[in-house]
Amino acid sequence: QGQLVEAGGGSGQAGGSLRLSCAASDYTYSHNCMAWFRQARGKQREGVAAIYTGTAQTTYADSVKGRFTISQDNAKNTVYLQMSSQKPEDTAMYYCAARSASLHGSWFCQPREIDFAYWGQGTLVTVSS
Repeated sequence: QGQLVEAGGGSGQAGGSLRLSCAASDYTYSHNCMAWFRQARGKQREGVAAIYTGTAQTTYADSVKGRFTISQDNAKNTVYLQMSSQKPEDTAMYYCAARSASLHGSWFCQPREIDFAYWGQGTLVTVSS
């Protein structure tokens, strides 16, 4: 039912690029706010980017703004995270998550861990200097 499958992780050099994908079931994708989070070893999970699939409105964490791009393919129920100009500090497990943008009487779609009900297993990204 609430299924998210990430792919595309791997290892690379600083300055390089990588594209992650997150394939969702019909049910999960209908939740219309999709986001990427990441967790580096020994650190708390942090939000990276979010997209409202209804209008493709996007928001980004300051740490990735201008380097990462979140996008969607509604025909494939898939969200992507294009990472460019990678830095060693981008090394982390990357997770895809989904929530309904409209909950509790308000609209919200940002990469903050509030009411994201569905999570993928994660895909590891390693960037070396």
